[in-house]
Amino acid sequence: MKRNKKKWLIWTLVLTLMILTIAGCAPRNSASPESEGTGVNQGGSAAPSSPPTNDPQQQGNTEPTPPQQETTDAVAEQLDKLTTTEKIGQLVLVGMEGTAPDEHTRKLIETYRVGGFIFYKDNIENSDQALSLINRLKEDNSVNKLPLFLGVDEEGGRVTRMPKEFAKIPTAASIGNTGNPKAAEDFYRVIGDELSGFGLNLDFAPVLDVNSNPDNPVIGDRSFGDTPETVSKMGLAAMGGLSGKGVIPVVKHFPGHGDTSVDSHLGLPVVNHDLERLKELELVPFQDAIENGTDMVMIAHLLLPKLDPDHPSSFSKAVIHDLLREELGYKGVIVSDDMTMGAITENYSIEQAAVEFITAGGNIVLVGHDYDKEEAVIRAITKAVEQGIISETMLDERVGAILKLKAKYKLSGEPANGPDVKAVNAAIKEARKNYGLQ
Repeated sequence: MKRNKKKWLIWTLVLTLMILTIAGCAPRNSASPESEGTGVNQGGSAAPSSPPTNDPQQQGNTEPTPPQQETTDAVAEQLDKLTTTEKIGQLVLVGMEGTAPDEHTRKLIETYRVGGFIFYKDNIENSDQALSLINRLKEDNSVNKLPLFLGVDEEGGRVTRMPKEFAKIPTAASIGNTGNPKAAEDFYRVIGDELSGFGLNLDFAPVLDVNSNPDNPVIGDRSFGDTPETVSKMGLAAMGGLSGKGVIPVVKHFPGHGDTSVDSHLGLPVVNHDLERLKELELVPFQDAIENGTDMVMIAHLLLPKLDPDHPSSFSKAVIHDLLREELGYKGVIVSDDMTMGAITENYSIEQAAVEFITAGGNIVLVGHDYDKEEAVIRAITKAVEQGIISETMLDERVGAILKLKAKYKLSGEPANGPDVKAVNAAIKEARKNYGLQ
């Protein structure tokens, strides 16, 4: 009996040790058939194993980094390599005189490291000249780390910068009158073909102003319609047409230029609406564009006394930061309207306006004309950075958004081959026929 009891105790001890051994060898997170036997060598003994960890480096980076995080990391690395001069240059988009690069464009590129150029009708004579101009600017910019924004106002109708070889795109009002958003998408896709063919990557369009004032001297048929619903659905479709061709749409003119009776090219329009009214009409298309991921918003030169009696919207903290950034939740790039327009130059210091635009929440100051004014704006921003008016953190935030957008659209300095004029004209003719806009 004692012998049997001793044998029973021995077997009990053996079984206990076996249970403990098995429990210690099992993978802690093992539950599926695929994981059974993991960590065991051919001899049957347990191989050394590490406890599970949330550290991607210890796990061998089995989970791929999300594209958005990759972009953010690349932008941060890129930003860290820029000098202060290079960062300041990204905050400015300039115009040029004539039809070919000159000593001024070279200085803007090589000394001031500007972020891009805007072209007007007097910069473009024909397709060959336009292609040569844009490719030459890209070549001159090869000394810089970052590609250029290269943009135009190409809305169709009376606002066009394209050479005469191209057929006319209908006005926004005509497109809006079709009642079919596909018409806006198709026509703006053709615009995207035109622009991208030249190597242009930025279009200051579509117009999201609601044409609510028949006496408006500057908007009129540039608007898709007189209701926010029409403007929204057409504007969103137009955005898709452009971005689908790799061209960045710039929606304008925030917070709404439709109900004005003064041309901001000549003077400063005053809009006496309060925020409640703006939310009911003018802001609706912009809110819809923001919710649909618009990449760039242009700020109008308007004075809205009930929001800010002292500053036009183009450098108003109440409009840019409080309304657009905070209330509407816009996180993308903000560009000013041309600071050389009469609304600014006849009433304010362009240098002060440029600096206050940046501190109010803007990213890119547009200076479309006059080399002396362009240089003055760059120097004013540089001084503001040196004095801490524009802090290092603010500078990096403003420039970081620009770098992210350039990365998103994969801008490069590669030369363009030129658009297929015949194919573009055929597409315009076909679209006009399809939507009854002959």
